[in-house]
Amino acid sequence: MSKRDPDLTASRRFFEAQKPRDAATLIIVRHDDATPKVLLGQRHDSHAFMPNKFVFPGGRLDTSDMRTKVGQDLHPLVHEKLLKHMRGRVSPSRARGLAIAAIRETYEETGLLLGNLRAASTLANEEWRGVLSATELDLSNLRFFARAITPPGRTRRFDSRFFVAHARHIGNLDNPGHPGSGELLKPLWFSFTEALELDLPQITRDILKRLQPLMEKQEELEPDQPVSFQYFKGKSWREDVL
Repeated sequence: MSKRDPDLTASRRFFEAQKPRDAATLIIVRHDDATPKVLLGQRHDSHAFMPNKFVFPGGRLDTSDMRTKVGQDLHPLVHEKLLKHMRGRVSPSRARGLAIAAIRETYEETGLLLGNLRAASTLANEEWRGVLSATELDLSNLRFFARAITPPGRTRRFDSRFFVAHARHIGNLDNPGHPGSGELLKPLWFSFTEALELDLPQITRDILKRLQPLMEKQEELEPDQPVSFQYFKGKSWREDVL
């Protein structure tokens, strides 16, 4: 990925670098047949940041995410990797909050909930606060797969963590709690081949290419899965492995 990212040409820019904001994304993969599929939604054309692009559900970390209680915590190896090279104050609750943000944003944007429902309720039109009262959040099945910081000069800059979870861990996979917030236009399931033909941000395309061969061989990633950390430094795009 270069400093002049073609997928960000439609986004407004700033001459001064904006401070990256913590964000999290959830990549849901299902294996209903021999071809694994991934959930993607198209961003509205009115968005200032990457309009019309197909992306995974996700968004910014909220302060409340760091205070949310869970039924099952992150696998220790996943938690450890989230703490590596964390900007600012290194905080276990912040690492956990990033995982919760990915789950919350996915629910708000798609109606799909990663977790064990206590009641038979479909959570129809339920706000997140109400969801938490009817749900035990289970972070143990999340796998940390990638991290990327948006290059400087963009309308929005995010320090994004990309989590992967198998669709079997979605408590309401066939009956979403609501139709979504509208931020993503009707999220759909695509094979990896189909997904790579869509109008994607470069980082999304990069992650799909890395994930495809793994998901074609197995359904779940190991908790010690190497994590690609991509960011801009000086005049070049760098990559570390966490």
